[in-house]
Amino acid sequence: MKRPAPWEASLAISSDDSSGSDSEDSKDATSEGALIRKAEMYQDFMKSIPIPTCRRSVIPFTSWQGLGGSVKALYGQPLHYLTNKLLIEWDHSRVGSNDMCQPLDTIIHPLKAEALIWVTEEVHRLTTSPQYLASLWTSNLMYHAHIDPIFP
Repeated sequence: MKRPAPWEASLAISSDDSSGSDSEDSKDATSEGALIRKAEMYQDFMKSIPIPTCRRSVIPFTSWQGLGGSVKALYGQPLHYLTNKLLIEWDHSRVGSNDMCQPLDTIIHPLKAEALIWVTEEVHRLTTSPQYLASLWTSNLMYHAHIDPIFP
């Protein structure tokens, strides 16, 4: 069962009775402020999730996104928005390489790959600013697609 994330709660945006471009500017500023508050709540939540310290098993994988999905399922926790985006980029970076069709776990040892994901996750959880997240989310209207649901 999926629980709603704290940052998914609808944020009340105050309306301004005045009309014209001033009210549009204030709505944009309020929307930007609401997105920054969402990013702050998201970042605070992600910081509160402890990074696993012991590995449960060796996970076979053919792609970075596949390994990320297995890690999420095995440990029962979401990965950071930036980690999800990075895994996608790493998979795209393989397109056209000589070993593109070779499963990744035959190139990179699964324990090293999983450790890399957790170190990257720790960096994203502990050091990303909400303002940076909000700026990324502003430029990508489909950012929700890269935010994992909270596992019960």
